[in-house]
Amino acid sequence: MKNKLSIATNTGSYSAYLAVPRVQKGPGLLVLPEIYNSNHHIRSVADQFADAGFLSLAPDVFWRIRSECYLPYTADGLQNAREMNQELDVNQLINDLGVALETLGNHERCSGLVGSVGFCLGGKLSFLCAARLEVQAAVSYYGVNIENYLEEADQVTCPMLLHFAGNDPRVPAEARRRIEERMSKKPDVQIHLYENAEHGFNRLGYPPYHETAAKLAWERTTALFSDYLG
Repeated sequence: MKNKLSIATNTGSYSAYLAVPRVQKGPGLLVLPEIYNSNHHIRSVADQFADAGFLSLAPDVFWRIRSECYLPYTADGLQNAREMNQELDVNQLINDLGVALETLGNHERCSGLVGSVGFCLGGKLSFLCAARLEVQAAVSYYGVNIENYLEEADQVTCPMLLHFAGNDPRVPAEARRRIEERMSKKPDVQIHLYENAEHGFNRLGYPPYHETAAKLAWERTTALFSDYLG
C-alpha cells in the first residue's frame, strides 16, 4: 500500500511518499534520498523497507527550492540536482525532517519507534537526524560531507551504521579516516567498508550497483533496525 502524505510545517507543507507495510503496525523509517531527491529508485527502496515491515516515508528534500522535483540519473538530472543542492539550507531541512519524523511517529500504522536511513546526501542527513532529532536508530550509506559535522558526534546517542564504498571519490579515504577516527570510539556505532564497491552501490538497475555489497549492507541495516525498532 502506497500513499502521498502531506507534511505540515509552520511555514508551509511538503509532500512525502509513504510505503505502508502489510503488518497492522510497524516501526517508522525516514528514507532520505540521494542528491536526485526521492525519485523512483528511492521510492523503490521505501517499498523494500515496507515489505520488511517498516512504515517508510521518503520526503521531498528540495521542496523549499523547487517542489516535487524528482530527478533522473542523467547528466541533466545531476546538473539540476547540484544546482538545487547549492541552495539547500541544511539546518532548515533538518527542522523540516523533524516535523516529518513527528508525523511518521504519530501515524496510525506506526508503532511509535522511528529511525532514519539515507544515501549520499541522505546519508549525511541521516547522521544529522541521529545527532539532532529523536530517532532510535540510524543508518548512513556513503554519506557525503559527514566529516564537516563531526563536532556533533557526541550528540549521536542512538545505535548507528555507517556504510562506505572503497572506491568513492565523493567520500575519499581521508574523509573516511576522519569519520572513523571520531565515530569508532562510540560503542553503538558500526562502520563498514565495502572495498570493491563504488559510490551508489545500492542503486539497483544502474551502473554503480554492486550486488554483493548491497545485499550485505541490507542485511546489516535490517538487522540493526529489527534489533532497535522492532
